[in-house]
Amino acid sequence: RIGRAGTVWPVTAKPADLALEETIRAVVTASARLSARQHGALIIMQRLDNLEEYIQTGVQLNAEITPELLLQIFYPNTPLHDGGVIVVGPKIAAAACVMPLSASGILNRTPERQMGLRHRAALGTSEVSDAIAIVVSEETGAISIAHAGRMLRRLDPERLENILTAFFRPSGRDYKPNFFEQLFPGLFRRKDDK
Repeated sequence: RIGRAGTVWPVTAKPADLALEETIRAVVTASARLSARQHGALIIMQRLDNLEEYIQTGVQLNAEITPELLLQIFYPNTPLHDGGVIVVGPKIAAAACVMPLSASGILNRTPERQMGLRHRAALGTSEVSDAIAIVVSEETGAISIAHAGRMLRRLDPERLENILTAFFRPSGRDYKPNFFEQLFPGLFRRKDDK
């Protein structure tokens, strides 16, 4: 298991909830545009487990996340389009990162078998860390999300945004689970949640 990073959302001029909302919006907007163009993408969003060993395999960016930057990174045949982008808090830490591949074989049992290397890397990353991996298929344009060795497929932008918000939600007694958390209760529960 990878080491814990602690809080992902550093103290900045912006409140953490606003920075989180902008980051999620940037990822969702970019994913929708990449999907429409059928440009493949792998976006890894760090949670508590530190992904530094994977960040070191890529090109360090430490750049504010925007949909336009993500679109540029994943434009076909550009130097950074292969590999994954790792998002830490409100920043793109690195691009073209080499991520671990899943060896579970779960992707071979899917009816379509339309999942390639990016999907294996998303699933592999979710098997070794608590990170959230968003994949856009260059074959179909389908958006998927991987966490804890599971993959949810064929997400529309609204559903993707709801799921990401649920994953990065603040924990607390006053929090009421949304529809997706009720539908997949074990998928969204953090280890420290009771």
